Amino acid sequence: MYIKNLSFVPLREWGLPMGDIFLSAGPCSAESEKQVLDVAKGIAGCGISFMRAGLWKPRTHPSSFEGVGIKGLKWLVRAREEYNQPIGIEVANPKHVEACLEHKVDVVWIGARTTTNPFAVQALADALKGTDQPVFVKNPICPDLGLWLGAIERLYNMGLRKIGVIHRGFSTSRKVLYRFAPNWKIPIELKRRLPDVPILCDPSHICGKAELIFSIAQEALDLLFDGLMIEVHVDPAKALSDAKQQIKPEEFSSLINRLKLKTELSDDGKFHTRMKELRLEVDLIDSHFIELLCKRMEIASEMGELKRKYNISPLQPHRWEDIVVSRLDAGKKKDLSEEFVFQLFEAIHEEAIRHQAEVAVSLPK
Repeated sequence: MYIKNLSFVPLREWGLPMGDIFLSAGPCSAESEKQVLDVAKGIAGCGISFMRAGLWKPRTHPSSFEGVGIKGLKWLVRAREEYNQPIGIEVANPKHVEACLEHKVDVVWIGARTTTNPFAVQALADALKGTDQPVFVKNPICPDLGLWLGAIERLYNMGLRKIGVIHRGFSTSRKVLYRFAPNWKIPIELKRRLPDVPILCDPSHICGKAELIFSIAQEALDLLFDGLMIEVHVDPAKALSDAKQQIKPEEFSSLINRLKLKTELSDDGKFHTRMKELRLEVDLIDSHFIELLCKRMEIASEMGELKRKYNISPLQPHRWEDIVVSRLDAGKKKDLSEEFVFQLFEAIHEEAIRHQAEVAVSLPK
């Protein structure tokens, strides 16, 4: 699926406050009126576009804290009134949408678990039809770009134009440093397909640990994301949900002040001249790389012929294990990240198996 020609309202025209970047901050869950008001007070003056707080929490285990529900709306409305900052809430079904519209909630977002379900997304889109409600869509919890794009399209088809996305990482079976794998290639590809859609990063959920948030936040801005959503709690250690990934208001303020903004273009002639030279070098290397990959696949096809002749499976698990170990070791010696090398050779191996399988099932002439 390739969505194109979709026109979105720019973030600066959403009617929400915005400085150099779009910022959302607030607790993972609204726990009490005092907690909500204390956080609102703590982040006041930090240039917040809207204060976030979860009222309905989709949790893995029913024994976990699943949010205070609709009664928390009045706490957020009071916080908006007292500290003059818009409010945002996650919605997961039409009743949530109805409550938010009734209380004039400034922003709603669709969570990662909900984005995974097209039926649920369509129900939300139907409930939002005919409104001018700003909506963010978090990536599905599984690394599926199609589901993410499909959710955006469902909202768009209902007439919504103030649509943005939030990158919050993906589940993975591999051991990674973070709670959810950043897998930057997916939001980058989404942005390539929908260049006008606003995109935020949620480093809190990606990291799962407060001490890692700054690096991911900075990486998102380096990749020209439009803003950030960060979880802030007055006493993270006592939070009823996701305690390890929340930071205090003063830590949030410090983090925001340390971030460096990047630009896509420069007016400096020396920059353009040197960049053009370097890009030509990269293009030449990529050309050679493609030629080498073609040669590798030709050899893979020859292997497939040999395996078919001797009735051998295209998949050789022990050989694949040897490749993984040796390539990761070689990459490490060249200061390449393990994740990058693994993903690269995983893709190469998958293509090689495809070539061998095609040969294996082809009929003899």
